[in-house]
Amino acid sequence: MKIEVLKENLKNGLSVVEKVISGKNLSLPVLDNVLISTEESFLNLSVTDLETAIKVWILVKILKKGRVAVPAKFLSNFISLLPEEKITLEERKQGLYIECKNFKNQVQGVNPEEFPIIPKFNDLESLSFDSKSLWQGLTQVVDIASPSQSRPEISGAYFVFSKNSLKIVATDSFRLAEKNINLESPVEREISFILPQKPARELMNILDGKEGKIKIYFSPNQTMFELPMKEVEHPQIQVISRLIEGEYPNYEEIVPKKFKTHVIVKRDEFINQVKAASLFSGKINEVKIKVNVGAKELGISAQDPDIGESNSSIPAKIEGEDIEASFNHKFLIDGLLNIKSSEVVFDFSKEEGPCVLKPVGDASYLYVVMPIKST
Repeated sequence: MKIEVLKENLKNGLSVVEKVISGKNLSLPVLDNVLISTEESFLNLSVTDLETAIKVWILVKILKKGRVAVPAKFLSNFISLLPEEKITLEERKQGLYIECKNFKNQVQGVNPEEFPIIPKFNDLESLSFDSKSLWQGLTQVVDIASPSQSRPEISGAYFVFSKNSLKIVATDSFRLAEKNINLESPVEREISFILPQKPARELMNILDGKEGKIKIYFSPNQTMFELPMKEVEHPQIQVISRLIEGEYPNYEEIVPKKFKTHVIVKRDEFINQVKAASLFSGKINEVKIKVNVGAKELGISAQDPDIGESNSSIPAKIEGEDIEASFNHKFLIDGLLNIKSSEVVFDFSKEEGPCVLKPVGDASYLYVVMPIKST
């Protein structure tokens, strides 16, 4: 293999794939490597940890076809230090010779035949939709999932394609987030799967700032997200992941349908007051929220015998009854930060029952948070 590539293009491609590499893999060291191969007029970079794989294609000048596998993070760090010039890459005796201006280097590789086979999805059922909408949905949901050995089904993001919409859901049993995304064309049948949190995060990072369409391919045990190139009709990035087996909890039963008290407050002011109270919240992170219908305000308080106490209030539009509940301030702040509207709805279902945060004027997102039960 011998190719010529622009430093910036190679650097960007390596920065995408290297994130799958966790570090020194003692049981299967080949997984610490990136497989570099030529395909038609492209250079392909492939990495995998056997659960998630990422493939990136770069337009290059191919002088000789071939492939080589070299340490991914080492190569990425080295390429980032090279000048902004054309780079020549050449496979020599199972290593990679790199030449760029005044740099001439040899990186030792491994046998590319040992690199795991990454499955192909081209002939499977697929669907295209807006990549920016998917990115936004993932940012509002993906961090809510919680790794769990006893309940692996809540360790990822739950995708449900139904009619003209896609729902992305995540929960850690204490809070739950749901994002609805409209599809331009309806799906012929309902499709659902649980995507592990790690590839969901990688996909979110890859989609940041991207425009256009993303294509998703479905199979019973795996899925693939594919971003196309702008210049030519060819994939630019593919994210392939195994799916989490099992049935996702019937989360819709958790979401309250009726509310005892309905509150609307200014989002930024609410966040600041919860953050201020959190400094006094003690080891269990408890912040108390008290709805005062007569005063038309939301009270926020916290107390720690070793630090002191905090009391504040914020004007609110209120319908319903006086009510109070205590929350983990981290869970409250996470939900508020995922809402982008200037005002938020805060609905209380019952004493110590689940509460719902959602944007004013946007029915596509909701965040359910459980209060701390009084002892």
